[in-house]
Amino acid sequence: MAAQNAPFSIHLEPLNIPNVGGIQSYAFAQHEGKWLIIGGRLDGLHRRQPWASFDVAGHNTLLMVIDPVAKQKWTAPMTSLPVPLREQLSSTNMEFAQDGDLLYLIGGYGYSATAGDHVTYDKLTAVNVPGVMEAIIVGAPIASFFRQITDGQFAVTGGHLNKVYDIYYLVGGQRFDGRYNPMNGPSFTQTYTDAIRKFKLVDDGTTLTVTHLPAIVDADNLHRRDYNVAPQIMPNGQEGLTAFSGVFQKTVDLPYLNCVNVDSSGYSVNNDFSQYYNHYHCAFLPLYSASKNEMHTVFFGGIAQFYDSLGVLVQDNNVPFVRTIARVTRDASGIMTEYKLPVEMPDLLGASSEFIPNEGLPLFPNGVLKLDELPNDTTFVGYIYGGIASSAPNVFWINTGTESTASSQVYKVSLVKNAATATHQVNAQSRSSLHLRVFPNPTNGEFWVKFNLREITPVQWTLTDASGAVLEKGKLTDLEIGENTYRSKTTKLQAGNAYYVSLKTPGEAATLKLIVTE
Repeated sequence: MAAQNAPFSIHLEPLNIPNVGGIQSYAFAQHEGKWLIIGGRLDGLHRRQPWASFDVAGHNTLLMVIDPVAKQKWTAPMTSLPVPLREQLSSTNMEFAQDGDLLYLIGGYGYSATAGDHVTYDKLTAVNVPGVMEAIIVGAPIASFFRQITDGQFAVTGGHLNKVYDIYYLVGGQRFDGRYNPMNGPSFTQTYTDAIRKFKLVDDGTTLTVTHLPAIVDADNLHRRDYNVAPQIMPNGQEGLTAFSGVFQKTVDLPYLNCVNVDSSGYSVNNDFSQYYNHYHCAFLPLYSASKNEMHTVFFGGIAQFYDSLGVLVQDNNVPFVRTIARVTRDASGIMTEYKLPVEMPDLLGASSEFIPNEGLPLFPNGVLKLDELPNDTTFVGYIYGGIASSAPNVFWINTGTESTASSQVYKVSLVKNAATATHQVNAQSRSSLHLRVFPNPTNGEFWVKFNLREITPVQWTLTDASGAVLEKGKLTDLEIGENTYRSKTTKLQAGNAYYVSLKTPGEAATLKLIVTE
């Protein structure tokens, strides 16, 4: 990976707010510098045992207001709310969008006493943000600040809700009913939306009127959940969205590496770009430079199939927690490139956290920060709050409930423009059409190399150890346009060591680090 001068640098500063509490996968809104926090989980990564996953004890049943400047917190129980409201508002992974003083909440997953089981809620709820925040602070009744309707199209969790001009886009996600079971036991039903569901919403302050528009359905490319959908300014200057990564691919339980761009005219799948970092939902910051027609999206930590080791990509198909902070930049011609920032999350943090922007900054209507209007020095741009804090990269299969927690940490995020020392590492493979992958990785010695070709061209293959000694090399034959697979024949791999798999064509090269287990 090569270093490149960056348009900005990022700095994190921990902010300690007494008794703020840990939370992840929540919804938020803000008003006059204060935050409204609704739903989410109070525990860490969900456990794999069906009886222990998404239990009632982990529900967030309090409405919370936080003042990060005064470092104060106020809460109110939901017990005064009608049962349908109370159940949805204590769920996890709701889709949400704030429009002025109103916060709209869709779906979410949690235990419903009414249904006697875990469900994805078929609800849309409107919240009067300043009204309920003031009521929580002064201890007044809260029920009048909520309105709710039922609609089966809104039974979605793990997707994203965004507004593009006057139309709402419910992008991806799934309907998951029943008790979670990673071994696919008969305790649940799961249906991905495979779609972008579009609708118009008329809200006169009393009645919510929804008009559904024709959905965009693509079972191959929109089969995504628990990921990032970021508001964007497209190269043509129009507002849009980009769906980055997401899980799971239809044929393998691994994240997508490509992205999907969405605007008022439709959608397009970008297979010319691969995102190697930050695959699950994490805090992110979108910024646009009008003078250069460049769109930047910065991702903070989370979970990913790849991480960087001394400039070389390491592929871990266990998809671990990572500390990586990276940005994806789209240039004026629409070409997207990934960069690794020199700063990292302080720990294995970021998954299921949120970026809460500084309200006082110049923003586009969709929330994208106007980079050109920031001063050429340090600007406080927002906060990162909550998410999952993990004690190790891979904890799922040993998860007893103590290996990860819901983080209570808040970070102040600052951006420095034109910093003389700002360099970001270009991930050249993000623009490579080879899409090099190694399976399995980690491996016990036997592995396959997969890669893509757009045209038949010579491909050189090399396997080296950490010292650079060549263990296997050659020219690959019998190649096809599209995906190709090569099986390594070496018997020289030693447990506990790292090796490097490289492919080279006349126009491209790619390298991955291979880990050999005991």
